[in-house]
Amino acid sequence: MSSKFIKSPLAALLIGCLGSAFYAQADIVIGVAGPFSGPNATYGDQYWRGASQAAADINAAGGIKGEKIKLVQGDDACEPKQAVAVANRLVDQDKVAAVVGHFCSSSTMPASEVYDEAGIIAITPGSTNPQITERGMASMFRMCGRDDQQGVIATNYMLNTLKAKRIAVIHDKDTYGQGLADAARAEMNKRGVKEVLYEGLSRGEKDFNALVTKIASVKPDVVYFGGCHPEAGPLVRQMREQGVTAKFFSGDCVVTEELVTAAGGPQYTNGVLMTFGNDPRQIPEGKDVIAKFRASGFEPEGYTLYSYASIQAIAAAFNATGGKDSAKASEWLKSHDVDTVMGKKAWDKKGDLKVSDYVVYQWDDKGKYHQL
Repeated sequence: MSSKFIKSPLAALLIGCLGSAFYAQADIVIGVAGPFSGPNATYGDQYWRGASQAAADINAAGGIKGEKIKLVQGDDACEPKQAVAVANRLVDQDKVAAVVGHFCSSSTMPASEVYDEAGIIAITPGSTNPQITERGMASMFRMCGRDDQQGVIATNYMLNTLKAKRIAVIHDKDTYGQGLADAARAEMNKRGVKEVLYEGLSRGEKDFNALVTKIASVKPDVVYFGGCHPEAGPLVRQMREQGVTAKFFSGDCVVTEELVTAAGGPQYTNGVLMTFGNDPRQIPEGKDVIAKFRASGFEPEGYTLYSYASIQAIAAAFNATGGKDSAKASEWLKSHDVDTVMGKKAWDKKGDLKVSDYVVYQWDDKGKYHQL
């Protein structure tokens, strides 16, 4: 308000006090970034639902130092260039204090550079490429494990349980997909097993018959795929249609019932194996939150609770350090445990979880997955 409209010193004082009151109750803006459009939008939806419920619950309990959490959405469609644009908008326009995101590692990598330069804390619920936390960024964290951990669990299962001798390794040429495939491949090679095929496909493709013919020619016991459900579904269906009976094994980017839809039905996904964290829906700490989701008709699968826990971690760090200082919050997180909907979490100096809990799941003939 212009000073020419203030009629008296008392009015000026009152306006100043009101201004201070409004400022004191300012929102703490947190960005939620991921694929809200495109073939991987199911994961963006999981992120948003988890973050929204966490913000609502924290706000109902008093917020962060009395201030309410306000969420803003950033759709990167799992496209790196779009992720950078989203990150710049969140920082420059939305003035976020923190970010939960992104999902695809190929988006998180460049976007995190924007957050790092701005000094903003970021926690990714689902990006697993090791390089995300290997670049010395002080305020970059993840609520999930890493591909080099996931690859070891998958390889142990393929070699020790399935007794596989002939393994074909397929990837989607993406930072996440190829990174995951290479992690499993490296562990296999380390243990003396050389893959019988190593091939890439392109995200967005649907016709894999030529690739399946090549897979069939090497007679694998297992096909290990680094990629997400939009490609995994058609690939496993076309394998079965061509008579390839090898076990199909993938990672955490197929942990959605949309895999069954993409494949064309549970008859194609029955028996598919995947690695993912220990099912957070089975952890007692999340019982009440899970009940809220289910009461609303939403099943909190995949990364829903990972996103919820990421908001909890940010709120805990800001509450403990007295505000929105990302440097202080990041330092605090690296030296304190946080109670979350997924149990107690703690991070190392890189921003990785101190404990990774990958396990193996299998899909059944009803289109559901179960921990083995």
